[in-house]
Amino acid sequence: MLTVLVDYDSGNLHSAEKAFQRMAQETGAGKILVSSRPEDVARADRIVLPGDGAFPSCRQALGSYGGLFEAIEEAVTTRGRPFFGICVGMQMMASWGHEYQKTAGFSWVTGEVVKIAPQDTALKVPHMGWNDLIIDHPHPVLEGISSGDHAYFVHSYHFQVAKTAERLAHCDYGGDITAVIGRDTMIGAQFHPEKSQSTGLRMIANFLRWAP
Repeated sequence: MLTVLVDYDSGNLHSAEKAFQRMAQETGAGKILVSSRPEDVARADRIVLPGDGAFPSCRQALGSYGGLFEAIEEAVTTRGRPFFGICVGMQMMASWGHEYQKTAGFSWVTGEVVKIAPQDTALKVPHMGWNDLIIDHPHPVLEGISSGDHAYFVHSYHFQVAKTAERLAHCDYGGDITAVIGRDTMIGAQFHPEKSQSTGLRMIANFLRWAP
């Protein structure tokens, strides 16, 4: 079993790599590989796409690695390989992003990524720190995670999902903020599971065991 964390220069992958390696050892889930090579993605059993920074720059960076996005898309949408998008890696699953400029996403989950606008003007943007999850729909990757469990967020834009069934969890930050999305063999988290202590590690372990 091979899980590939896609490296496209969109942030430091060290903490994510360590968290996935730890949970792979605990669950017997095989090897964790950090790679930017399309051929590694093509042979992966599971694919993880992290992302830090702005939506347009992450999307452009991913596209600058010849054949990398095409390998991800073919593995996920054609061969049904389990996929986990994290932070901007989750946002890029959307139809469109509106950070700085309108940018096309993957269009895997219908919806748009827009700036957070809390109803309480005392709440600062970016949304940064710990927040309680509210589970909207059960999912194998959320097994053992309950409403009220904490996750660590750092973001200024959020995913407005068109189909309520594809929003699996949210949090409240002066209004609803999508926290987890999913459909078919795809899952995405706005928060950083590798920084979310027991909740995040449980989600990683669940993903590594997931057999959709």
